[in-house]
Amino acid sequence: MPSRSGFDPDPLIRKHRTAGATLTVTADGAPLAGREVVVAQRRHKFLFGCIGFDFIPLANGDTSAGTGERRSLGESPAAGSQEVADLWFDLFNFATLPFYWGQFEPVRGRPQTERLLTTARWFADRGVPVKGHPLAWHTETAGWLMDLSNAEIAKAQVDRIRRDMTDFAGVIDMWDVINEVVIMPIFDKYDNGITRICREIGRIPMVRMVFDAAREANPHATLLLNDFDMSAAYECLIEGVLEAGIKIDVLGLQSHMHQGYWGEEKTLATIDRFARYGLPIHFTETTIVSGHIMPEEIVDLNDYQIPEWPSTPEGEARQADEVVRHYKTLLSHPAVEATTYWGLSDGGWLGAPGGFVRADGTPKPSYDALRSLVKGEWWLPPTTMVTDDDGRVRFDGFLGEYEVTAGGRTVTFALDEPGDAEVEVSL
Repeated sequence: MPSRSGFDPDPLIRKHRTAGATLTVTADGAPLAGREVVVAQRRHKFLFGCIGFDFIPLANGDTSAGTGERRSLGESPAAGSQEVADLWFDLFNFATLPFYWGQFEPVRGRPQTERLLTTARWFADRGVPVKGHPLAWHTETAGWLMDLSNAEIAKAQVDRIRRDMTDFAGVIDMWDVINEVVIMPIFDKYDNGITRICREIGRIPMVRMVFDAAREANPHATLLLNDFDMSAAYECLIEGVLEAGIKIDVLGLQSHMHQGYWGEEKTLATIDRFARYGLPIHFTETTIVSGHIMPEEIVDLNDYQIPEWPSTPEGEARQADEVVRHYKTLLSHPAVEATTYWGLSDGGWLGAPGGFVRADGTPKPSYDALRSLVKGEWWLPPTTMVTDDDGRVRFDGFLGEYEVTAGGRTVTFALDEPGDAEVEVSL
């Protein structure tokens, strides 16, 4: 049904995200005619992502609580249980893990490589690709950088990128290389090493330095430029970076909606502004709250610190409606290839009720509403079909990975492009 704005995303979703497949099934070189086959979707091509910070202890077999070790930024009270993990894997197919330098390597030369590598493999073993976030950022950066000269900070940053991308290559091959460059040289909340070098060399040389290091360390990786600043300042940065010949693979757009749902018109206008560069777009950080809306006069979301921010029944109903509208809007635009929700459970970033799961681990209406799209309306469950005389069946399906089974044999195939698709498989 059309959204409240009058915009109907469904025809565009079908146009950009589905294929009309003609599947020809053969066996021993001959068409499998007049036979029952079962076709089932196994994976979406679109990346429906969420942070996986909460599951670092679970992936590493940590069963004890309160070890005194600092929690990963973004963890929430309901985090980490197997029950919540089951909810995660039943909805999402793409994970983001935290590489905030100050927590990943609080003591110079002692990075938590094994802990994060174990977690990344835990996701990968379950068929979930992983993105690392971020390799360079002025916030949550390593405190020990302040003991170094600017030249030494720059070298440490490049060395860090080379080391971590090499150590994780093949397990993590997608990275937010640098985060929030627009504000980086003028950031004034506190002094830090990354702002110091960005102020000295400038934004574009900073981007070039970190992207060159990343590209050299893992030439096959997908490299993102990520920002929360959706103003013309980000467009100017992108234009400068591209004119300088720096290759960006994906543009990351943050969409934390603590101060209210953007709406279809703003979201589509934002996508259009950044899609003109011809690069894929990832909505890298999305939150939609199910409690009261943060006051609009708050400029920096981090400044809103309150003792409690509860989820409410009316807020949960509103969140469910807005989540459906937001995801439909994203899928209606062909430039968007991924979206990452910033926390499955409540109480993570800023203590906000932004999750799809309450602090007690129970799913909210937003979880069920989104799952009914991702694994319902936008999904082909195991479906029995009968081949024609030429061994063909026809069906409409969302782009992604599928399998066909007949006579005890199963073969996988993919629908990669929208429109009509001719697929042949041999059992």
